[in-house]
Amino acid sequence: MEVNSAGMIVGDIGYWADRTPVHEAAHSGHVLQLKQLIEKGACVNAVSVDSITPLHEACLQGQTQCAKLLLAAGAHVDARNIDGSTPLCDACAAGSIECVKVLLEHGAKVNPPLFTASPLHEACMSGNSDCVRLMISEGARLEAHDCHFGTPLHVACAREHIDCVKVLLNAGAKVNAAKLHETALHHAAKVKNVDLIEMLIEFGGNVYARDNQGKKPVDYTRDSSPPSLCLKFYENTPLSLQQLSRVSLRQALGDKGLEVVAKLDIPQRIISYLSYY
Repeated sequence: MEVNSAGMIVGDIGYWADRTPVHEAAHSGHVLQLKQLIEKGACVNAVSVDSITPLHEACLQGQTQCAKLLLAAGAHVDARNIDGSTPLCDACAAGSIECVKVLLEHGAKVNPPLFTASPLHEACMSGNSDCVRLMISEGARLEAHDCHFGTPLHVACAREHIDCVKVLLNAGAKVNAAKLHETALHHAAKVKNVDLIEMLIEFGGNVYARDNQGKKPVDYTRDSSPPSLCLKFYENTPLSLQQLSRVSLRQALGDKGLEVVAKLDIPQRIISYLSYY
C-alpha cells in the first residue's frame, strides 16, 4: 500500500476513507448526483473504514440504477466488506431481485468463498422466495454451511419464511442436515410453527433427531401446545406407505427432482403430489 497526496491509503480496491459523496449518493439513490460524481472522476471503489464500497451501499438499499452506474464505471462486483460479504450478499439481504440480476449479469460469484453467510443464506433471511429461487437456478449451493446459521434451510426455518423453505426443499435441500446435530425441524419447533413442522415432516424430517443437548424437536415445545401435539402425533404415528414412497422417490431423484417429475408421463394430480404443490 502507499499514501497519496491527500493522505489516503491506496490499496488494491481503492482508497481507505470515511464515507464519500459517492457512498452517500449510492445509498440514497441519487442517480443524477452519482452520475455527475463519476463523470468528474470520483473513485467508485473507495472504501469506508469498514471496507464498504459504494456498490455495497447501493445493493443493500436496493438502488438498482445506482448499482448499474457503478458497475459500468468499473466497480468491483465481488468486493468484500469487513465481514467478508459481497454486494451480492447485500442485494440478497435486501431482497432486491433486480439488484441481484444486475450483479449476476456482471459476473458476481454465486458461491463466493466466504467464512460467513452466503448470498443464498442472505436471501433466506430476507424471505424473498423469488430471490431464493433465482439464486438456486444460478447454481447456489443448497448445503452451504455457516458456522453460526447452519444451512440456508436452517436460516429459512429460524426466520419462519415458509415460502423459502418450500423452494429449498423442492430444489433438493437436505431436510435433515444438521448444525451441531440441530436440524431444521428443531428450529421449526423452537419458533412454534405448526405449518412449518408439518412441511418438514412431509419432506422426510426426522422427528426423533437429537441435537448436541440430546433434545428432540418436541423437547423445545410446551406440553399440550399445538406444536407439541403435532410432533407427538408424528412420533406415535408412522408415515403412510404412500408418503414414505414419495419421500423415497424424491430422495432418489435428488436436487433435479422437480425437473424429472415434471417430465413423467403420469397424471398431473400425481405430479403435483410428488412435487408438494
